[in-house]
Amino acid sequence: MKNKNMEHKPSFIKRFLSWIWRNKWWLIILLLIAGGLCWWLCPSKSGKKKDFVTVDIVRGDIVQTVTATGEIQPVNTVSVGSQVSGTIEDIFVDYNSKVKQGDILLTIEPSVLQSSVDEANASLKSAQSQLKYAQSEYKRNQSLYKDGFISRAEMEKSQTTYEQAEQAVKKAQYSYDRAVTNLGYATITSPVDGTVISRKVDKGQTVAASFQTPDLFEIAEDLSKMQIETAVSEADIGMITEGLPVTFTVDAYSGQTFKGDVHQIRLSPTTVSNVVVYTVVINVDNSDLRLMPGMTAFVTIVVAEAKDAWKTKNSGLLIRSYKNLDENISEDITPKTHLAIERDDKLIFVPYTKGLVTPTETQLISDKIQDKDKLVVGFVGQKSTNKSEMRGGPRM
Repeated sequence: MKNKNMEHKPSFIKRFLSWIWRNKWWLIILLLIAGGLCWWLCPSKSGKKKDFVTVDIVRGDIVQTVTATGEIQPVNTVSVGSQVSGTIEDIFVDYNSKVKQGDILLTIEPSVLQSSVDEANASLKSAQSQLKYAQSEYKRNQSLYKDGFISRAEMEKSQTTYEQAEQAVKKAQYSYDRAVTNLGYATITSPVDGTVISRKVDKGQTVAASFQTPDLFEIAEDLSKMQIETAVSEADIGMITEGLPVTFTVDAYSGQTFKGDVHQIRLSPTTVSNVVVYTVVINVDNSDLRLMPGMTAFVTIVVAEAKDAWKTKNSGLLIRSYKNLDENISEDITPKTHLAIERDDKLIFVPYTKGLVTPTETQLISDKIQDKDKLVVGFVGQKSTNKSEMRGGPRM
């Protein structure tokens, strides 16, 4: 029995080895597939280094701004109206006319007003005559009363008539003065030095000033000094202070940038489409007179500026957790307090503070950042376990 077993064993081994030899290529292929699957499914256990997805950290200037739009207007515009009604007799100025204070702008046909003056003058003279008669009557009755020829009642009656005549003269004088003043209003003069930017009437047109003063002209005092009134939302108004530098463009001069500064922040709010906005007034130098009233200005208010600062794209700060980068990371290290940095092919975490924020870039304040550092936002093949990790971004 022993010899038979010994003879059978070598025979089995030979057959097994022979089978392996015949199928060696299939076995090699199966081993390669198994090794590849192990390498693919277990990269960390196989010792393969992670290939990080990074965003550059660079040095440069960063400017935080607030943008708005507004209309260019003269600093001071005076509306010239009429206090009297009538037909416009003549107009002496037109659009863009340069005027001085006291220059005649237009005249209103004065015949009706002159008639009022003549009527008031006649009433005044009549009242003066009545006063003169009442005065002499009163003096005569005083003498007669002293001599006992008339009663006290008659003397007092003449005194009352005399006093009423005095008041009648004053009233007639007021009416006459008012009529003369109104006649003077028939000649409209410029109240200031400036430029006529609007003329709203024509010769022969009737002006009615019964309920409110009609506007005839608009005169800009000084077109070399303009201002822009912009609407800034309540989310940005806290960053704006008087004196901040401003740049703006207008469609009329494409490619050119104009400068100004914040002059005033008006405290009166306005609600537009459920958004509370405040009016910010910007002073503009228009010495070359290129800017015209009514132009739309696209304003950029420079809120803050940092020179030669570390900065990165906003997309580099979207990550919400570092757990996928390092499972053993401390709970004190979060994207809000630390940056994930790739340095010399290694992952390190450095503390930082977020600085200025623009629509595209964010300033990174840290003394641990070095040249050639890159901001790690993930690694190749990473599968996010939290849908919110890559959603959102830095609030503006």
